[in-house]
Amino acid sequence: MAESIATAPPLKRHVAAVVIGNALEFYDFTTYAYFAAQIGRTFFPSQSPFVSLMASLAAFGIGFAARPVGAIVFGRYGDRVGRKPAMLLCFVLMGAAILLLALTPSYAAIGIAAPAIVVVARLLQGLAVGGDVGPTTAFLFEAAPENRRGFYTALQYSSQGASTLAGGIVGVTLSSLLDAQALTDYGWRIAFLLGAVILPIGFIIRRALPETFHEAERAQVVAKTATVPWRVIILGFFMLGSTTIGFYVTAFMTTFASTVLHMKTNVSFGATLVFGVANIVFSALSGILSDKYGRKPLMVWPRVAFALVILPVFFLIIRNHDAVTLLSATFVLGALGQMAVVGFVTMSEAIPKHMRSAGLAITYASAISIFGGSAQFNIAWLIHTTGNPMAPAYYLLTATIVGIVAMALMPETAPVILKREAVP
Repeated sequence: MAESIATAPPLKRHVAAVVIGNALEFYDFTTYAYFAAQIGRTFFPSQSPFVSLMASLAAFGIGFAARPVGAIVFGRYGDRVGRKPAMLLCFVLMGAAILLLALTPSYAAIGIAAPAIVVVARLLQGLAVGGDVGPTTAFLFEAAPENRRGFYTALQYSSQGASTLAGGIVGVTLSSLLDAQALTDYGWRIAFLLGAVILPIGFIIRRALPETFHEAERAQVVAKTATVPWRVIILGFFMLGSTTIGFYVTAFMTTFASTVLHMKTNVSFGATLVFGVANIVFSALSGILSDKYGRKPLMVWPRVAFALVILPVFFLIIRNHDAVTLLSATFVLGALGQMAVVGFVTMSEAIPKHMRSAGLAITYASAISIFGGSAQFNIAWLIHTTGNPMAPAYYLLTATIVGIVAMALMPETAPVILKREAVP
């Protein structure tokens, strides 16, 4: 898609700054999932560990409910005012939310006010993350040379992998240094405060960014009425719903290993660390390969392989109950699952520039809020209700099949393929 105004492209250090900032935001949002059990005991105490965990996971899901609102508000703001100011506002909001969550006294100290404050903090986090995805993805796409759009856009997901890796490192370290009670009393707060300390650095970095959607371009599209690519948006919704279930089921391995398989806490957090490594490497690799071979092959075939390994992988984890199997299986699921990020590249190419920030943000946030926010709650409930530890595998396989169909129906948008097809 040709851009209407020629401008100097952002430098690689600007792209790196966006990736680092995005990683910081997602670290603060997703760290909650890794300490769900400890947070549950702190703010949602119950005689039943299951009830406490489910209440904590429900609060985790509430953060997703706010994502579409953030996407509409900040996504549209990014299309009207610019990518940079939208990203800065989301960063400030995330900083306020993480401090609120980390510093809230326990239920034992202030009673019902504690879980109420936690819910408010999660809502603020959801607004920030939901609003940030559209402007940051649009920035990465617009900063990329045409032949590297796949790689640059995939860095959105690699940065999420970096946040997962950071969460895993912090979790393994804290669970190795602290006993279970200390981890519940204050250990999880240390993990959040680390993110809060680093956030100002990310804000300063983002302030130095150039703009990729300039005033002259915005002026040209005020009266423009372009057709909304509904086919891509609808297929993208189901595709993203499928992939986010894959992400959060894999991320649930930490809680699954500790609460269902009763493995050591530091071993359980090792699954988070391994998942983060797989996410970083294979998200970027899929983007690179899609620039050369096209988007659809990188969307569909790794996802088919992902579907084929789900049941065997979960069977081995449950049967063996050992660290090697858990970490190996998590890496395989993470590597194959994250190659589907190319679908987001396709959406970025198919949505016009003047509606790209909002289009990406709203589609992404809607799918993630519905399917991602409920994934861990649903599988925890299924395990408890059926008594079958294979329940997450069946849930994930069903979602994966839906995603494969949506990916197969998506159009090919890679410039290298479109140019090849245009040659007589």
